[in-house]
Amino acid sequence: MTYSDNENTRVWLITGASSGLGYEFTKKALESGDKVVAIARNIEKLNELKSQFEGRLLPLRLDVTNRSAVFSAVETAITHFGKLDIVINNAGNMVLGMIEEFSEDEVRSQMETNYYGAVWVCQAVLPHLRTQGSGHIIQISSIGGLITGPMSGVYSASKFALEGFSEALAQEAAHFGIKVSIIEPGGYWTNLYLKMGLTAQKKEYDLLREELAKQNSTKSADSDPKLAAEAMMKLVNSDNPPLRLILGSLVYDLAIDHTEKRISTWKEWEAVSRSAEFAIPAPEGYGSMEE
Repeated sequence: MTYSDNENTRVWLITGASSGLGYEFTKKALESGDKVVAIARNIEKLNELKSQFEGRLLPLRLDVTNRSAVFSAVETAITHFGKLDIVINNAGNMVLGMIEEFSEDEVRSQMETNYYGAVWVCQAVLPHLRTQGSGHIIQISSIGGLITGPMSGVYSASKFALEGFSEALAQEAAHFGIKVSIIEPGGYWTNLYLKMGLTAQKKEYDLLREELAKQNSTKSADSDPKLAAEAMMKLVNSDNPPLRLILGSLVYDLAIDHTEKRISTWKEWEAVSRSAEFAIPAPEGYGSMEE
């Protein structure tokens, strides 16, 4: 059955909506009076919210790695609520391990959910947002999309890919009045840690793992995910949302420090960088750029 009321009420589509940040985003949107299409592999927890927010929540069971199913779910969402205003790609998983330890299936699984799933959702919603001439796509990345380190290489690779594709998407979508934002959260107490996978460990890396454990033995700075939901509402209510938004003081400071060091290195090697460029005519056989 199609539900409609105030035309000014926004419609959200949130993936990974049954737990963690996705669940908090879903609740916050509903509490604000908006409607939500909540997508997850397991929707039992979402069904518990239906009576509390009657007519404003549509839970859909979906694996975002299934491209055809994603397109079908978006059509269902449009048929049910008539439009989409805010799309949050939040579905994701994490497997930690040294690069050498990853199996092919573990690498592909990380990319399928964290990167390809977001691509499929964007491709499915864009025709509708283009027709409207409006919309806001929000990609949930990570501080791992800016900074990486031992054991997080494949996870970061999926988030680096998400961010690169999203930068291009932002420029393409802006032509049609669609906004794109990349969220880079720090640590929140979600079930991401509980569901996190680990590679089969090679003994050659035991000493490095011990060193990392000592570095990470300080008191956790993880936060209540409700704070992330409050920040999300400020973002979607902004007339001029940023392309990137960092969530958390610790990760903000890390990102600034990392970027300053990167700029410092670029400047240190500036002469070498510039010496590697000197424009010349196209060599014979390259042909015209117009061909």
